[in-house]
Amino acid sequence: MQFTLFRLLALAAVLFLAACGDKPVSRAAPQPYDAVHDGEILIPQVDPQYLRDAVARAEVDYQGPEAPDTIVVDTFARRLYYVLEGGRAIRYTIAVGREGLAFRGSAHVGRKEEWPSWTPTANMLRTQGEIYGPYAAGMPGGLYNPLGARALYLYRGGRDSYFRIHGTADDTSIGRATSAGCIRLFNQDAIDLYSRAAIGTEVKSRSLEESIELEGAMMDDADGYLVPFVPDPEFAADPATDPATDPAAQG
Repeated sequence: MQFTLFRLLALAAVLFLAACGDKPVSRAAPQPYDAVHDGEILIPQVDPQYLRDAVARAEVDYQGPEAPDTIVVDTFARRLYYVLEGGRAIRYTIAVGREGLAFRGSAHVGRKEEWPSWTPTANMLRTQGEIYGPYAAGMPGGLYNPLGARALYLYRGGRDSYFRIHGTADDTSIGRATSAGCIRLFNQDAIDLYSRAAIGTEVKSRSLEESIELEGAMMDDADGYLVPFVPDPEFAADPATDPATDPAAQG
């Protein structure tokens, strides 16, 4: 009797395990800003506090006139769009140049690099030698290299403009006007854009007027992040005179 009971229990255990084995193991799908290994480098997860509001990458309706496969940079709204077919686009949040340093006009992607090296410009060495001097010979690619995981080099008239669209490990900068003129993305977003944009991709910068028409007027909050523009009562009679509508005031 005991032997028979033992065999029955053993058979039940085998059947239970077999049934469990038929069911797929439930695993959470990876999220766009999870930590990710890129070759031998581990890119950390983006802290959710930096993904507030509509900061995270998203596919959205697109109202601009640009053709598919164009990169559109809106330094005033601190957005970058990669235009898709069918009136859609991938929207990214970016960090842009401080006053007077932002990318303007148009260019094209003349070069692409994974984990690019970085060398400070002659102007950086001349004006801030104490900071950039140790890197005059260049810095190899890596997580804390200023160009991050990927870089798109913008060219005009066949020559390097020295503007880049690139990744960064400084997640706190995304959505703010803090860079030396280049266009920064979360490293995860830089990898995504890099995979879409080919050499020769056109890059257009919106004017302030285009930005206000398509995105609405914006202004900085106390922390340097954009919020919808609220007119100053002093300028309500003539909004065009409000300093917050001035390009320099919007980064």
